[in-house]
Amino acid sequence: MKNLLISAISALAIGTGFFAGPALASGGGESHVENVDFSFEGAFGTFDQQQLRRGFQVYREVCSACHGLKFVPFRTLADEGGPMMDPAWVRAYAAEFTMVDKETGEDRPGKETDHFPTVTGEGMGPDLSLMAKARAGFHGPYGLGLNQLFRGMGGPEYIYSILTGYTGEEKEEAGSFFYGNHTFPGGWIAMPPPLSEDLIEYEDGTPATVEQMAKDISAFLMWTAEPKLEARKRWGFVAVIMLVLLSSLLYLTNKKLWAPHKGKHVDL
Repeated sequence: MKNLLISAISALAIGTGFFAGPALASGGGESHVENVDFSFEGAFGTFDQQQLRRGFQVYREVCSACHGLKFVPFRTLADEGGPMMDPAWVRAYAAEFTMVDKETGEDRPGKETDHFPTVTGEGMGPDLSLMAKARAGFHGPYGLGLNQLFRGMGGPEYIYSILTGYTGEEKEEAGSFFYGNHTFPGGWIAMPPPLSEDLIEYEDGTPATVEQMAKDISAFLMWTAEPKLEARKRWGFVAVIMLVLLSSLLYLTNKKLWAPHKGKHVDL
């Protein structure tokens, strides 16, 4: 029994070191991720349409220069549960892009059925289509992953914290510039601070602070990563109700069928 207990404690310690190690080793301390309240969190959370529109504006005017959304069709901008842009506007916006026709190989104006183009070239950043699901902002405690169970993976929070986590420090190594960021593992990131106060002018008049723009683009990228989030939650709730009703019916049926036989002595 004593050896079994020692083995269990050793396994827990090794597992804790395995999961916590990368975060600690990368920069001498854990990355700092803000716990941001988003409207889509929780079992009944939904996207804020105006926030998605503002986030799309931030992407369009700031992020699209270096980051693509190759898994997102233009037409989804008009879908229910998303920014719900006017379909005519979506068609006009898609036409601003030049696409290569797969059949003829010739250039043509984009259509609403096309996907956002991939941004390529030296110094371009990663595609952002699934970034909110590909990054985890919450870990632990002690490598157990309990924070993710209660607070979610924290992908949007990670994006928000990266965008607001610049320290103002800069350094140059081997001809490359790096910028201090207390969220990015290692404490230094190659991406210059993309946001600044009043960088854009929101169409709805919302003050364009760094925090506001970071929150809006984080929400928008959560939508690009999971555009059917609201529908999934609705159907999940219906499924839970159906399971409760079915379980109740099965319990009552079982009780009625076996009630006459319970307590009877059976001769073997």
